[in-house]
Amino acid sequence: MDDLPTCPLCERPIPQDAKQSLHHLTPKLRGGKGGPVVLLHQICHNEIHATLSEAELARSHNTIEALRAHPRLAAFLAWVTKRPPGFHSKTPGGRRGWKRR
Repeated sequence: MDDLPTCPLCERPIPQDAKQSLHHLTPKLRGGKGGPVVLLHQICHNEIHATLSEAELARSHNTIEALRAHPRLAAFLAWVTKRPPGFHSKTPGGRRGWKRR
């Protein structure tokens, strides 16, 4: 397991068969195209986007440290770190800013 990538958000290894995705630290539509990306568990990535808007991500949560410091994400991380590395479940609440009216 030592050669597996590590999710920088939850700090658990990412098994090859786990759901995973790349996260742009600054959203592409907010000037982050071509900027730094990190490989995350899909559940961690989903929680980021369920918690913060694209504007919030671009303005004040564009580093792993800032994401980890957010109260909702900190609570999520305390919970998810107790799960196996390949764990995945639906993220409640959907994505912020994507609600249809």
